[in-house]
Amino acid sequence: MIQPSKVLTIGEVLVEIVATTRGDGFREAVPLVGPFPSGAPAIFIDQVGKLGQAAAIISRVGGDDFGHVNLERLKRDGVDVSGIEVDPLGTTGSAFVRYRDDGSRAFVFNIRHSACGTITLTPAAQAVVASATHMHVMGSSLYAPSVVEAVLTATRAIKARGGSVSFDPNLRAEILNSPGMRQALDTVLAETDIFLPSGEELFLFSPAADERAAVTALLKRGIKAVVLKRGAVGASYFDADREISLPGFKVTEVDPTGAGDCFGAAFISFWLGGADAETALRYANAAGARAVTASGPMEGASTRAELDALIAAQTR
Repeated sequence: MIQPSKVLTIGEVLVEIVATTRGDGFREAVPLVGPFPSGAPAIFIDQVGKLGQAAAIISRVGGDDFGHVNLERLKRDGVDVSGIEVDPLGTTGSAFVRYRDDGSRAFVFNIRHSACGTITLTPAAQAVVASATHMHVMGSSLYAPSVVEAVLTATRAIKARGGSVSFDPNLRAEILNSPGMRQALDTVLAETDIFLPSGEELFLFSPAADERAAVTALLKRGIKAVVLKRGAVGASYFDADREISLPGFKVTEVDPTGAGDCFGAAFISFWLGGADAETALRYANAAGARAVTASGPMEGASTRAELDALIAAQTR
């Protein structure tokens, strides 16, 4: 049974609008579907809420339809949105997405110059920080100075009073040299209990040439556990005493966006609820698998019953 710890994240809330045909970008008129609620921290926290874990997010949206699409979805799935500031004159962030033939994606983003580009810890947001026991940081959210300040302030406050921190780097190596980025990431990593990289992200914070050496180096920095996402093939868990690897679930992929966020949300929810590492990893794999079966980044978020059903079906 998942216990009432309260998970907080801070970062972008946006809508995603998706091209229905494949190709390279938007230099011609293409049919579109959406808007879908999106943003990596929003997808993560929506999945946390949908699992029955107390959850909250701090962000900013415009007083437009795109903002309301997100607020209504998050509230419906049990997320505390009292820390989301609504700017009546602002514009909610957006991402236009088109899949290429090889499965990669072309994006047109409006984040930095949207409402969520100026997230600050308002009095309402500070109250949310004070109520949280766990902080989840997405590297993709460290995109503007005010957001970085809010994330680091909340992370330090929660950790200082005995809370825990998880960190999903969710970023590309080429942006690590952005001004202040490396310092911010190292600050977060120093507070991190659970580190959740995908694939090559494991090596962003270590010069090690192989997986084992990279994991060992991260654990020596004080991280309690590393959970390595391996996509469709599954995931692995490492701590000072053990390594656990579990295969992925066989599903038909429709849209992979948000799978890693749902994976992380499930792992953290079950970990906070006292589940052993293998159980948390199994549910995380199931959540990541179900996430890819629906079109839209947040549409594949799962309830506990849906994850139980998938695990039972594939166990049989």
